[in-house]
Amino acid sequence: MQFVALPLTAAIAEYESQAESLLEAWRAGDAGALQFFHAHLPRMLDDRVKWLPKRLSEEELRAAVFDMDDARTAVARGYDFAGWEALAAFAAAIERRDPEVYPFERAVDAVADGDLASLRSLLKEYPGLVRARSKRVTHFDPPVHRATLLHYVAANGTEGYRQRTPGNAVEIATALLDAGAEADALANLYGGECTTLSLLVSSCHPAQAGVQVPLIDLLAARGASLAETGTGNWVSPVETALVFGYRDAAEELVRHGAPLSLPAAAGLGRLKLVRELLPESSELARHRALAIAAQSGEVETTRLLLEAGEDPNRFDPPGTHSHTTPLHQAVWAGHLDVVRLLVARGARLDIRDTIYNSTPLGWAEYGGREEIAALLRGFERASDKYGSVEP
Repeated sequence: MQFVALPLTAAIAEYESQAESLLEAWRAGDAGALQFFHAHLPRMLDDRVKWLPKRLSEEELRAAVFDMDDARTAVARGYDFAGWEALAAFAAAIERRDPEVYPFERAVDAVADGDLASLRSLLKEYPGLVRARSKRVTHFDPPVHRATLLHYVAANGTEGYRQRTPGNAVEIATALLDAGAEADALANLYGGECTTLSLLVSSCHPAQAGVQVPLIDLLAARGASLAETGTGNWVSPVETALVFGYRDAAEELVRHGAPLSLPAAAGLGRLKLVRELLPESSELARHRALAIAAQSGEVETTRLLLEAGEDPNRFDPPGTHSHTTPLHQAVWAGHLDVVRLLVARGARLDIRDTIYNSTPLGWAEYGGREEIAALLRGFERASDKYGSVEP
């Protein structure tokens, strides 16, 4: 079974039919249906990491029993609604062409599809649309994200099935900004408040479409703040870009004049600036700096931070993959020299991340980082034999 999103104007009966098909597919032994339940039904998700399916054996998974209420809930969650009740309310609003919901949702589809003509027509017909906000009730934190149309250009944080980037995303964003979109409007996402720019520089979709940097150029030219804006973990555009591995985006932000914090300077390898900022920096800034430097493959700034007393065995702070240590992230990013440095300076090989419960070697093996995996195995043998690892 493959989940295919219904069109915006689908009636609740069509969603009900989709739920029935899901349940029938599961009863027929369809592996895709079982996986869909596992990924979307709340009772099948981890109690602590709410988006993570529980670790279940194949026997446990196949022993699970589902009914029609489960199927409805799973379908609703597949569209990122809080549940069936929220989906039904949304479908009813669309069916009656609620002016507070229907035009906005049509415009969102136009943004995601790159339908510039429809978007312009809607903006002309409904001038207030450009500053309108989503009223969807989701299972996110917080439940109502209140994203504007411009936020949807970033293809991040909003409902997953709409997270896609058309080739003409720059033209779409230009049309919205020309119509009066607020470049620094805040949406309630990821437990904080996010600008379009912070969502953009952490999203794979515009990066893969080749428009992440051009969109940065557009937003910067239209006055988007390049400094810390909003609340939560993603307030610094430069740091956010580096945390998610988009160095070219970070460099472009700096080119436009974005300020460099200690963590950003460390991640970009600005060794001289790191030396200048380090003495007056907070403990949190130093902690973030080591996390970002290690992930970014910056050997010398990583070395400097370790020499300044940063602990390679602390879990990274919030907003920098806090379920891992610097070693996990250096392994995953494929930075052999940083891995060698961290281990030589005392990074433990046995610490497991708090989501996947795996060691750095496990990450290397899972990710196919064969050279790094071989290096870590060598370090483990040396540690077993001599009790320590020398530089």
